[in-house]
Amino acid sequence: MKIGTDGVLLGAWANLEHQPFSILDIGAGTGVVALMLAQRSHAEVVDALEIDDEAYEQASENFEASPWNDRLFCYHAGFLEFVQEIDDEYDLIVSNPPFFNPSLSTSSLQKSENSISKAREMARFNDALPFEHLLAGTANLLSREGKACFIIPFQEEQKFLFIAAAVGLFPNKITHVKGTPTSEIKRSLLELSFTRSDVFNTELVIETDRHVYTPEYVGLTKDFYLKM
Repeated sequence: MKIGTDGVLLGAWANLEHQPFSILDIGAGTGVVALMLAQRSHAEVVDALEIDDEAYEQASENFEASPWNDRLFCYHAGFLEFVQEIDDEYDLIVSNPPFFNPSLSTSSLQKSENSISKAREMARFNDALPFEHLLAGTANLLSREGKACFIIPFQEEQKFLFIAAAVGLFPNKITHVKGTPTSEIKRSLLELSFTRSDVFNTELVIETDRHVYTPEYVGLTKDFYLKM
């Protein structure tokens, strides 16, 4: 599975000011977000969770090949199973959760032309990890002073925050992401915690033209690109 802009944004944007001892990445994919957080932090524990067989194997290989392999570990399990079996708490939880157009049906997944496209579509099929399960599990695993950071489609923001409030998680920081200055908001970067506070709202524009990145995007992500 390819490394997308969403994962790069989340890995670069997630709050580390509280100096987390332990970090969990839910739905690791290739492991890029966990790797970025290991690079950015001094966290002693950087765990990741991935249910897909091939993605789990790739993330594990990437962790082992990295300079931070002594701090990184990937669990091969579903999130609900993980929540039920793990007693540990995490100071930072991040997730780029799988999402897809609600009109996507199981039958359309079954009609995928090949196994690669089918795997990619299933990874994005939001029934694999509904927001209700993601947020309830996050509230269960997050330490009392911890932070939880997510990137989701902008149109899902209000629904996501409504569900979060029901489990005691409240927004502290929100960044709306636009592809270009004139395009519509595409993504919401959300920082949640158990503490109610005034929300710090910002906007991030990625490009001014094709492959012409804004200073804000370059400043946020330059430590993770070979050419930026």
